[in-house]
Amino acid sequence: MAVAPFSTTFFPPLPSIFTTSFSTSKSLKAPSTSSLILSQFSFETSHRKPPTADSPESDGTGAAAPTRGDRFLERHHSVEAAKFVLKENKKDRKRKKDKALKVSLAVASCYGCGAPLQTLELDAPGYVEPETYELKKKHHQLRRVICGRCRLLSHGHMITAVGGNGGYSGGKQFISAEELRDKLSHLRYEKALIVKLVDIVDFNGSFLARVRDLAGANPIILVVTKVDLLPKGTDLNCIGDWVVEATTKKKLSVLSVHLTSSKSLVGVAGVVADIQKEKKGRDVYILGSANVGKSAFINALLKKMAERDPVAAAAQKYRPIQSAVPGTTLGPIQIDAFLGGGKLYDTPGVHLHHRLAAVVHSEDLPALAPQSRLRGQHFQVHQLATDNEMAYKDLSSGLNGFSIFWGGLVRVDLLKVQPETCLRFYGPKGLQIHVVPTEKADEFYEKELGISLTPPSGKQTRNDWRGLETVRQLKINFEDEQRPASDVAISGLGWITVEHKKSVPNNHSDLESSVDELELAVHVPKPVEIFVRSPMPVGKAGSEWYQYRDLTEEEEEVRPRWYF
Repeated sequence: MAVAPFSTTFFPPLPSIFTTSFSTSKSLKAPSTSSLILSQFSFETSHRKPPTADSPESDGTGAAAPTRGDRFLERHHSVEAAKFVLKENKKDRKRKKDKALKVSLAVASCYGCGAPLQTLELDAPGYVEPETYELKKKHHQLRRVICGRCRLLSHGHMITAVGGNGGYSGGKQFISAEELRDKLSHLRYEKALIVKLVDIVDFNGSFLARVRDLAGANPIILVVTKVDLLPKGTDLNCIGDWVVEATTKKKLSVLSVHLTSSKSLVGVAGVVADIQKEKKGRDVYILGSANVGKSAFINALLKKMAERDPVAAAAQKYRPIQSAVPGTTLGPIQIDAFLGGGKLYDTPGVHLHHRLAAVVHSEDLPALAPQSRLRGQHFQVHQLATDNEMAYKDLSSGLNGFSIFWGGLVRVDLLKVQPETCLRFYGPKGLQIHVVPTEKADEFYEKELGISLTPPSGKQTRNDWRGLETVRQLKINFEDEQRPASDVAISGLGWITVEHKKSVPNNHSDLESSVDELELAVHVPKPVEIFVRSPMPVGKAGSEWYQYRDLTEEEEEVRPRWYF
């Protein structure tokens, strides 16, 4: 039986592009505008002839034919599908635009600190005056622009910019430590040569034991900086062997170890030769914790390379900024330094929350950086007297029951020690040593903080100071009286050597003639870390007591060499 045609406009079956499920709509390439799609759809649906029962496009007749409601839903779904496709394509175009913007910002960065150049926020890193920016942009010289913050840093101003975990309590915070770490996350996926820097004064605190999380499987050259600060008479052969032993214990595989000084250029030539040997066309990344001396090392590296490489000589004109502020470098800085290809990159320092620089005020940061050779500081008894009456007991009975303050940052309680025990402090000369009885230590600290116990300094800083919240109990054994027992290293500051003072006779009948185990309590700010390690062989005496370990043939083959 013939079926009468519909009196209303017929809606044909959906084209395949619109009947595709939403899960695959992202892969469809939609027209440029929604109006084009919808108008095209309306034109096709309104001008197509209604299908007959014999038509190949017919959905059936009689009871099998779709109802007008079914066709309305199909048309509604097709329109929504078209809108969804257009929406996703708009997102894709926006993502591409944002990506292109980020790339352009990464290229136009301050050559001093690596921060993207900007003209809006005066106090933020990367700020350049609009007139200067437009002029440099016009002449394609944005890579030769230095920002306002770097200009101030070069004149000695202490301007912090890093906040968050491992940031600094003083100054404005424009970027977090996590964001800086994220800028290095791509290294593990690239073929690169890593030059890892470690500060010899803060060896444990700046070591970056988990450097493989950033560097991946890339080869590493270990460079120890600031060896010129070691005490006079130090044998660098002993130091080199000590560094290799410490690196082996931390289970870090490196190609070689170099002892260097960016100030005197000691050992820098050896690093240059090693880089040229191992580079093999790859980019070279200088990696290390914040304020370990990366920018200073790169300047020394360029200076040495410039003797034979004209490309490195040209790169010296636009060198990274050096500053005592941890976090001076805020972004990767690309340097054209190699004649045979490959780039040299200065990278943002990895900010470690367990170093003292992460808790002191920006004004006190210079006090943590030694400026001349270290000398083991001895302490003197701090006495307070009232009407000529001694308030403190005499040291003739030994050091038991005394506390030693190292500035306002470290306190060491001597719980059980030998009369001959001597503590030698290696660190910045600005931190004074004070010795008081332990029962008076809390009172003395509260009274003298910011006055004789500095850093912290300044009234405002003292009010914000949270004190020495972390206490660690240490037990140290003397295995050989001819050599120090151990070093107690304070992350971000220096170390304390525990040794025998041979010149003091043991005439104290009230004390044990021999104490095999020493007991100390070390107080530091939270979350600063304390490391107990084998003593570093510094000074002339260090070369006398240091002993080289006998190695097997297998150890000799895999053990890295040290150079200076």
